[in-house]
Amino acid sequence: MSQFNLSEWALGQKTLVLYFLAALLISGFYAYTQLPRKEDPDFTFKDMTIEVRWPGATAHEMERQITAKIEHKLQETPWLGNIGSYSKPGEAVIYLTLKDSIPPSELQRTWNEVRNELADLRPSLPENMTGPVINDKFGETFGLIYAFTSKSADNAELAKQAGIARQALLGTEHIGKISLIGVRDEKIYIDFSNQKLAELGIDPLALASLLKNRNAMLPSGKIVTEFNTVRMRASGDFDSLGSIQDLQIHAGGRTYRLGDISHVYRSYADPQTFEMRFDGQDAVGLAISMAQNADAIETGHAVDRVMDRIRSRLPPGIEVHRVANQPAVIDKSISQFMRSLLEALLIVLAVGFLSLKTRAGLVVAFSVPIVLAGTFLLMKLFGIDLQRVSLGALIIALGLLVDDAMIAVEMMKVKIEEGWGKARAATFAYKSTAFPMLTGTLITAAAFLPVGLAKSSAGEYTISLCIVVTLALLVSWLVAVIFTPYLGYKLLEESHVHTPQDDYYEKGFFAIFRKIVIWCLDRRWMVVAATLLAFLLSAIGFSRVEQEFFPPSERPELLADIWLPEGMTFSATERVVKDLENRIRQEKGVADFASYVGGNTPRFYLPLDLGLPSPNYAQIVIMTTNIAMREKVLQRLRTAFSSAYPEYGIRISRLENGPPVGYPIQYRVTGENIYKLRQIAGEIAKVLKENGHAKNISFDSGENTRIYDIEVDQAKARQFGIHDLANQLRILSSGITASHYRESDRSIGIVMRADKAERGDIDYPGRMKIHADDGSFVPLEKIATINDDVEEGILWHKNGLPVATVRADVPDGIQAQDVNAQIESRLSAIRLPEGYKIETGGAAEDSGKAQESIMAVLPVTAVLIITLLMLQLKRFQLAVIVLLTAPLGIIGVTSSLLLFHVPFGFVSMLGMISLAGMIMRNSVILVDQIAQDLSEGLTLWDAVVESTVRRSRPILLTASSAILAMIPLAQNSFWGPMAVVIMGGLLVATLLTLLFLPALYCCWFSVKRPDPTLQP
Repeated sequence: MSQFNLSEWALGQKTLVLYFLAALLISGFYAYTQLPRKEDPDFTFKDMTIEVRWPGATAHEMERQITAKIEHKLQETPWLGNIGSYSKPGEAVIYLTLKDSIPPSELQRTWNEVRNELADLRPSLPENMTGPVINDKFGETFGLIYAFTSKSADNAELAKQAGIARQALLGTEHIGKISLIGVRDEKIYIDFSNQKLAELGIDPLALASLLKNRNAMLPSGKIVTEFNTVRMRASGDFDSLGSIQDLQIHAGGRTYRLGDISHVYRSYADPQTFEMRFDGQDAVGLAISMAQNADAIETGHAVDRVMDRIRSRLPPGIEVHRVANQPAVIDKSISQFMRSLLEALLIVLAVGFLSLKTRAGLVVAFSVPIVLAGTFLLMKLFGIDLQRVSLGALIIALGLLVDDAMIAVEMMKVKIEEGWGKARAATFAYKSTAFPMLTGTLITAAAFLPVGLAKSSAGEYTISLCIVVTLALLVSWLVAVIFTPYLGYKLLEESHVHTPQDDYYEKGFFAIFRKIVIWCLDRRWMVVAATLLAFLLSAIGFSRVEQEFFPPSERPELLADIWLPEGMTFSATERVVKDLENRIRQEKGVADFASYVGGNTPRFYLPLDLGLPSPNYAQIVIMTTNIAMREKVLQRLRTAFSSAYPEYGIRISRLENGPPVGYPIQYRVTGENIYKLRQIAGEIAKVLKENGHAKNISFDSGENTRIYDIEVDQAKARQFGIHDLANQLRILSSGITASHYRESDRSIGIVMRADKAERGDIDYPGRMKIHADDGSFVPLEKIATINDDVEEGILWHKNGLPVATVRADVPDGIQAQDVNAQIESRLSAIRLPEGYKIETGGAAEDSGKAQESIMAVLPVTAVLIITLLMLQLKRFQLAVIVLLTAPLGIIGVTSSLLLFHVPFGFVSMLGMISLAGMIMRNSVILVDQIAQDLSEGLTLWDAVVESTVRRSRPILLTASSAILAMIPLAQNSFWGPMAVVIMGGLLVATLLTLLFLPALYCCWFSVKRPDPTLQP
């Protein structure tokens, strides 16, 4: 029974094949227009934060009574990676990170289990604790952010207009979530003088109780008759600010109006907790996320249309500015990639036309859109978006997807020139090359498999690389055996001059190359030894290659993170931000900037590393005009800020690619004693300073905050009849919420507190008057000793143990992992007490996790590749020879990385792994050709020589296509390192495949050159 021949079938069904060809082109390019467009591929954020508040507690009390209990309860969470936390006076945040290996389907179930565990734990936590407040929505990206500003309107009016815009936008298709940013809470304040109330004999707490009772919403009963129920409503709640001011207070036999003995007014919450600013003006932001699988560009256009209508209806003086515009970034990015794709396509086609001449080149040229159409169609079916990774994969695949078509066309062309008919030449091409090509295609696809199987955030981020390349390669094989023969039959001409095979390969390039091959085979051991030496030298030289995790983004934004010392107020942070804004405003090349005081920007870019809110923290997003200006602005601002604020932690950085890392250099010290940890952290910081390649060295803890330690003499307090001292101190300082004023759908807190002159005085506690049971007022100093003291500002934990972290940046041109390697020996020399250890974090840790996830699945890949080789070659020795060529790429990889000063990172590693597949693909085709020649009766020597000569052109053509197609990609910061790896590695490895592999084959099987004297 003869073997089924797909090419022969295609030529027998020309009309049907033409129909499928047209249908594939139309449906494929229609699918392309329907593919959602995004900036980055989606990946799962496996983090959750749990926030709790316990007003009045110290950091140590928060740690012992709340943080430690929650950590202990959650240590058995399924798929738990680690638990971290920080405890501050009155508040704590616990954050859970799950293992990278967790299946996405398990994520929500795990978070639900955490919620159940926390609900069970709640009764054992302090009664007056607030929370826990849970957040597991870290991955939501607000790709569109607008800022509403005005020189005349206040925050409430801006919030009103932003709210109107939000309502108008909610009906827009594919909108996910819309949030208002920077809206200030309003309060009604009752500011009183402690001294004055004491003179009048009015207890502030009793006054607060009066306010609460007067404004209570209580049922007043109902009258039930035989036929009706009539409810009674007793008026009493406040209906205006004036009604609060008119409240009557009775004390000492006299009646006072509240507005006369205190300042009652409506204002914004003071102190503030968060503020948004745009170009130095107060602002209210509108942050818009997009629905899952939405096309960002189309959604952006729809939002623009709505926002244009909103702008036309705004009151005079209010302006709307676009702060973040992800759809425009995506549009520009896709345009650049499509231009790179077109450039790569033209390069590939030029290779085909120059090497195969016009008609054969046309066959290859027509094959490309067919393969792309099939790939786009499958991308749509598999739900793969157009984004940074999938677009890069298309360009990588472009250099590979013409390989099969080139091999098939080259074989047809040779056979036609030998006098064969076009149909017979096409069917022979299938018979002789289809299955070696399929094996090579599957091996190349298998080399990308570790990306698809890697269980890590980095692997999840780049998985579409594996899928898209695999789909493109499989489609290219089908096109090569079905559509290429059809196109070749239509386009190639019958040859009128028949060139025998022996003559065809005896002239021109082939004659010269045959001499080179024979020269190498005559010196086979020298060639093998030289290759082995080059391999060893390259492996050694690879240690000199710079290391990185992911390269920085090509977006023009800069991020400035400002950390003031622990305990600094919101207003102090705001003042620093305004000073920085004044400096930024003078900077040439800055388009605009948005500041976020007390917190950070909404996630406008998926790989953004976000901090947690704090009064002493702020973030400024600086939009520069282009990448070149970004670099200039970055250097100038770093210099200016470090000289103006050397004592503050001001960090300016580019946006990152890949899963967020934060500070690239991080070292964690864990152990029982926090003071010992800080001592060790200080030694690490000293080593980093001495290295000279670390900057902005800082610690995450160790800062004390100032307190008044009030030691109450309980006997004297009882003597004066003072029992509720804590609440009295609170109402006399920061204040308490006595009641709420109800206005429309809003509830506005009514806060009682001492007036600013008293509560803003550092010596105020010494003059406080405390109300006693007998109605008198007692100076605080009579019942307590007031000591000026300090306490821990923040305490960090990791996996139940105290932790201190040393963090640092690196200068441009220096890689964090190189600094890690340089100081490793010095860190190991630090003497650690038993139970203490130093862990490396930052880029080195995340890169290590990503690489481990790849290495973990390499055995599976190796088994699959070996199985494919055995199925095709059917001899273990031949499979081993092919496998031995796989590592040869490192010779060109090391040379090219060092020559062009390109760092080796996660994306480069993927390129090196895939490079091995490309090399083995060519090796399989060559070794299989030797086997075919042997089966046709050639001697072993002739089979090796002739197979190498005949396979040289298709191997060189396909390698040239793959190498040259990488040129447009080499200019891209994200894909450039991978392009350099593939170009350099494949260039050298292809030459070695054609020279080293035949030499190795002859050494392995003891192939000797025939003695010319014995020839017949």
